[in-house]
Amino acid sequence: MAFATDFFREYERKKRTADEAVQIVKSGDWVQYGEFSMQPKDLDAALAKRVNELKDVKIRSVTLTWIPEVVKVDPERKHFIINDWHFSVFSRRLHEQNLCNYIPIAYHEAKKLIEEFVNIDVAFVPVSPMNEKGFFNLGTSNSITSYVINKAKKVVVEVNKSVPICLGGNSESVHISQVDYIVESKDNPKLFNLPPVQISEVDKKIALNVMNLLEDRACLQLGIGAMPNAVGTMIAESDLKDLGVHTEMLVDSFVDMYEAGRITGKYKNIDKGKMVYTFAMGTDKLYDFLNNNPACASYPVHYTNDPFIISQNDKVFAINNALEVDLYGQIASEAAEGRQISGTGGQLDFIYAAFRSKGGKGLICLSSTTTLKDGTTISRIKPALGLGTIVTVPRSLAYYVVTEYGYTVLKGKTTWQRAEALINIAHPDFRDELIKEANKMKIWVRTNKQDY
Repeated sequence: MAFATDFFREYERKKRTADEAVQIVKSGDWVQYGEFSMQPKDLDAALAKRVNELKDVKIRSVTLTWIPEVVKVDPERKHFIINDWHFSVFSRRLHEQNLCNYIPIAYHEAKKLIEEFVNIDVAFVPVSPMNEKGFFNLGTSNSITSYVINKAKKVVVEVNKSVPICLGGNSESVHISQVDYIVESKDNPKLFNLPPVQISEVDKKIALNVMNLLEDRACLQLGIGAMPNAVGTMIAESDLKDLGVHTEMLVDSFVDMYEAGRITGKYKNIDKGKMVYTFAMGTDKLYDFLNNNPACASYPVHYTNDPFIISQNDKVFAINNALEVDLYGQIASEAAEGRQISGTGGQLDFIYAAFRSKGGKGLICLSSTTTLKDGTTISRIKPALGLGTIVTVPRSLAYYVVTEYGYTVLKGKTTWQRAEALINIAHPDFRDELIKEANKMKIWVRTNKQDY
């Protein structure tokens, strides 16, 4: 009890209002905001009030889940410059107005990157209320937060009673001794809830092709979006047995699979029985499931996304989305023709890891076509990627590609074999034109099915 009393005294000594706490920010500082659903709302609003006092304050976040107040009060970026390690719909909107920039990162490298290459003057870290041992839980976003806390010159926690207690794992908490100031949220806002995503018939067909590849005892990683959600729903309704989870992002569909008895983790080689993740983002269903749940283990990203750790599990099935794939097998999942849409995230990490895993499969999934705003339908399998389209997975690491027309394995294939395999799963309306382009590119030979 003496320790608890000491922690309480320290808590009272470090407690500040948001307006008081943000006084430590100086012009020219680098300020780190939170990650994903864990965002510092009160501190952001208080910092915005200082707009006319500050210049050149550079702010980093990970996947903005709201439009920060510092952006609203400074539409010309004279005082605050927002940057994001991984784009969300909010980041995209800001980027289109030249109000947010992307920070390229291979996610599993984040620890060394922050330790050696990144300056952080002040960190604003949303947390759960302190427990009797003096620890604040980092909630749903472990990811890079522990590295940020260790690197920052000053650490301010924003206590939110709505934050679930997410058990580790490792590095899921911060001790009061590591904290400079404590701000208690006025409103304790609920965590960001992902809006429902409509699953199309094409998504269902792609998911069915994925299901035909899945096996009992597979260790799952799912990305974000309608197609992974469709896979999760189908798994929950399937008779697959003893699945494991080692994923970057934990989403609602994992709750469905767990409650349906599909996930046990009993055959994982590491973290047996645990659903391993580095951040969670979904709805209250997911956040309630996570709260004090020992079936789940939160880890920092240098653990969850290290290909050499992931691949210690057998049958790693990495299931991710893409924007485009070209006939060489280059996979673009983050930016198209200069428009930043998301980020590299962990896609590269898990595709590489799946190949290293005994019995693993790294699946890149995409619909064969997409419809532009003007109503034009185009192929997502391209002869070559366009100017400003960023390669997320290089052709040398590409593994499986899945569309609604089937799947292909690119490993070991020549350029002309890859071209044929990818054209075979492209939309039929575009196959002839793709063949003509492949011929021009000298990746089509007489042994292929058609010749021009």
